[in-house]
Amino acid sequence: MNRTVTRSGWSAYALACAVIIIDQAVKYWILTGLGLQPGETRPVLGPLHLTLVANRGVSFGFLRADQDFARWGLVAFSLIVAALIVWWARRAHRGLQAIGYGLIAGGAIGNAIDRARFGAVVDFIDVQRIGFFPWVFNVADSAITIGVIALLLDSLRREHAD
Repeated sequence: MNRTVTRSGWSAYALACAVIIIDQAVKYWILTGLGLQPGETRPVLGPLHLTLVANRGVSFGFLRADQDFARWGLVAFSLIVAALIVWWARRAHRGLQAIGYGLIAGGAIGNAIDRARFGAVVDFIDVQRIGFFPWVFNVADSAITIGVIALLLDSLRREHAD
């Protein structure tokens, strides 16, 4: 069995690491540098606001995990998903595929770190003043969403036989 990692696979790993670092650094800044209190909102620019929310649920607050068993179950689930993505990424051959894998893995790990440290995911990006988008999210959530879109776009790509 070939266990080598492709060049695109290494790119996916590097992107995942970058997402984790950026996600955790921004959350650290939100929690300590800005000193936002839970529920507090600060305007940034136009419709963009920072609103500190502790998300105990899964995506966008669905399926709340208020009990420790559920919290650690979500941590384990996130890490299993990230491990599977990392496993698939090792064989990536296309740039868009590598980007998708890297963004999803990094975002899943970033949110798992929050859940393990704080018991909830730290959300703070608030754009609900743009039409109807009532959710508050974070860098990791954005990475996961963009990663899924990248993989969907990659799956639509036609392979041409040479």
